[in-house]
Amino acid sequence: MINVFKGYKGRALSTLKEFQMRVWGDAVIKTTRGEFSGIILPRSENDDDYHIVLKLKTGYNVGIDVNTITDMQEVGYREAHYKIPEKDFPFSPDKPRVKLFGTGGTIASRLDYRTGAVIPAFSPGELYGAVPELADICNLETEKLFAVFSENMGPKEYMKLAVAIGDEIARGVDGIVIGHGTDTLHHTAAALSYMIQKSPVPIVLVGSQRSSDRPSSDAALNLIHATTTASRCEIAEVMVCMFGPTSDEYALLHQGTRVRKMHSSYRSTFRTIGDTPLAMVTRDKFTYLKNDFNRRRKDRHVEIKPYFEEKVAMVYYYPNMMPDIIYSLIDNGYKGIVIAGTGLGHVNKPLYPAIRKCFELKIPVYMTVQTLWGYVHMFVYDTGRDLMSSGVIPTGNMLPEVAYIKLGWALGQSSDPATVKEIMLNPVCHDITEKEPYNGYLIYQGGIPEVEEFIRKFHK
Repeated sequence: MINVFKGYKGRALSTLKEFQMRVWGDAVIKTTRGEFSGIILPRSENDDDYHIVLKLKTGYNVGIDVNTITDMQEVGYREAHYKIPEKDFPFSPDKPRVKLFGTGGTIASRLDYRTGAVIPAFSPGELYGAVPELADICNLETEKLFAVFSENMGPKEYMKLAVAIGDEIARGVDGIVIGHGTDTLHHTAAALSYMIQKSPVPIVLVGSQRSSDRPSSDAALNLIHATTTASRCEIAEVMVCMFGPTSDEYALLHQGTRVRKMHSSYRSTFRTIGDTPLAMVTRDKFTYLKNDFNRRRKDRHVEIKPYFEEKVAMVYYYPNMMPDIIYSLIDNGYKGIVIAGTGLGHVNKPLYPAIRKCFELKIPVYMTVQTLWGYVHMFVYDTGRDLMSSGVIPTGNMLPEVAYIKLGWALGQSSDPATVKEIMLNPVCHDITEKEPYNGYLIYQGGIPEVEEFIRKFHK
């Protein structure tokens, strides 16, 4: 009976038993809020005990509060099969070789409409079965390096991934794709931008904001755009490839050190900050938006620098922050600190003694700005000058997360503050730029007539 009620407990389990319902049963559920039809799905053991999850015919899932249920009927039963149909991935000698690394998230998946199950795909044969367009793009090889959610990606994974990519480049692949959860994808992109330099081929990180069981899923198209980029794009850098607009028109290629996730659920969540994207990509073509990038080469030379000091912290300043936060980092052996300060790079005066203590102990402290766009300018006000005299080092327009990753990478190579400073302030992959283009800062505000006209004329 375990499979019949998989994951259900408490009130939800009692309700299923009362109406003699089963997981994977095709159900009609009557509630005080209306009637629902669909397939009863399993639940995680960590979920609450008062919702039954139903896969609607639209492909969306809905949670039904058992307290609203007045009647349930099972009108059919469809046993789940978790094996995705495989097809031999066709090899074409005239197509580029692409290596796809998995880090634990679902690269692509398909909805089994017979059962309502979402089936993950990873092997070339599975991916071909789920996204057959890939065979028109490249010869695909896959390797699953990790099985972790993106929030569990960290320095050990960054370093292993960098070394694995270096090995594949030496083997002669024409491009690399990395399937990754979106929540920390930009952190990994920054780490790889430092650990893999002068690559002769594109290195493309890709994910999906919406799972493949949703009609609005971006998974397949993101994968198509990413493999197209790895196969044929002239930009040989670490990039993030995700939806540009919320529609299915094109993807954007973002530089690994200037990209950030900016919305929790939009498909167009990734944005280049303080600059413009590198390119637009569709199934058929690339539209290059910049010329200042490393270009694809035929040699196999690449610099792999897999270094990282884990005892690095990023502190987001807020009003009335107490110095014990900084002292705690000192007491716990942290080797470096990045502060996301207010305005041009400021914190309150109570933090000054703790920051001076860091300087005395040769714990480097670097300043970034919470505004994300713009530069640290610590010489404008007394606050900034006082902080610099206490040893705080401004980082130009480096993004806070990027500065955190770079400081870990720098301290992984040296504990000498002067050497670390030289590494931190030497621009790598445009992590610090001399200026930000006027169109590198665009935030449209809805309701304003000219903005509404633009939206109507084009798209969101």
